[in-house]
Amino acid sequence: MGKPWIFLFIASALEAAWTFSLRKLDLVALKNAAIENSLLSAPVGRELGYLLTYLGLGAANIFFLSLSMKSIPMTIAIATWTSVSLILIKICDIFILKNATNIYEFFFLALIIVGIVGLKYSAPA
Repeated sequence: MGKPWIFLFIASALEAAWTFSLRKLDLVALKNAAIENSLLSAPVGRELGYLLTYLGLGAANIFFLSLSMKSIPMTIAIATWTSVSLILIKICDIFILKNATNIYEFFFLALIIVGIVGLKYSAPA
């Protein structure tokens, strides 16, 4: 597997992490913490940390995606990036967040995996 594909899978993992960072990000809580506390207080630092994590993951995600798209056609890169991110999010949803799932979801995730493999082997990169 070439570097562009590795960059694409790194971007997908960062996209999944970025998505989960949205669960913690709360700009209203940041504003309220800044109003109620000193800017150097723990509540402000915690909320600011969530914001910086969100921004950092988003920037790193796009950086690695752009590296992969230098060699992989854009349509294949975006389709793969989105699909792998979705699969990683669903895996975390099941195993970390303990959300219920059913056999149909596994079946359709398997179809997505087949599509990713097909795209990978049909791409010129």
